[in-house]
Amino acid sequence: MELFSSLTPVFIAIICVLIGIILKSNRKSSKKGKSETKNKFESRPWVDDDLRDSTDLHVEEEDADGDWQGLDENIAHVSFSAERYSEGEMIKRSKEFYELLNKRRSVRFISDEPVPREVINNVIKAAGTSPSGAHTEPWTFVVVQDPELKHRIREIIEEEEEINYKKRMGDRWVNDLKRLRTNWIKEYLDTAPYLILIFKQVYGMLPNDQKKTHYYNEISVSIACGILLAALQNVGLVTVTSTPLNCGPRLRVLLQRPKNEKLLLLLPVGYPSKDATVPDLTRKPLDNIRVVM
Repeated sequence: MELFSSLTPVFIAIICVLIGIILKSNRKSSKKGKSETKNKFESRPWVDDDLRDSTDLHVEEEDADGDWQGLDENIAHVSFSAERYSEGEMIKRSKEFYELLNKRRSVRFISDEPVPREVINNVIKAAGTSPSGAHTEPWTFVVVQDPELKHRIREIIEEEEEINYKKRMGDRWVNDLKRLRTNWIKEYLDTAPYLILIFKQVYGMLPNDQKKTHYYNEISVSIACGILLAALQNVGLVTVTSTPLNCGPRLRVLLQRPKNEKLLLLLPVGYPSKDATVPDLTRKPLDNIRVVM
């Protein structure tokens, strides 16, 4: 007993040392994990939080508080029928639609010639027919026509884009863009009669101030943007798809959008200028984009 009693302090000291080693090791592992995460982010400095897929954002926020509300289950269902065409008419219409969209190009030289506002309203209504997760329609289309506001948007974007080109994007991305002759100067943001900024609503707000889950908001708004591009092509207008890197928060504040909205895409819209040019690009043939099984 005396021997055991004399050794007890030694055992306690050894246990304390072991616990200290374990805790120190855990701290190092934690720091290493954080460092790896940080390095991973720094290796892709062009990643914009506003452009990240926030489809599962509602899950994180739902766990944080209880202010969420689901959708109304009591909805009527009505009969549906669609117009049917003959096989020949279907082929004809599908070919004509393809030929129309195959003429679509990204145009950076846009005229300041006025465009009827009703046309812009109609193409946005067309985009609003897009399907969405649980029919939440998580999109906001902000139409900017005021010259001063357009110029302020240009200033914000060009300021950030210069940093993007010189620091964030990296040599490979910048070199890949050289053949397209793009840079941080965006004159079309001033000349285009309209700028359409498409915001994704990462969650909705109900009249009672409860939050509404917006499922697959990123994909839903992206589909709406595709329909909008087709609608613009259908009326003879041009645009260039722009994802203003690292500009989202400043533009959201400038345009007085709520905190649940994040900028996804910016489209300058108008007629092509008389001296407009585009890169002589070709599209992949059908066999390169289609797989039949």
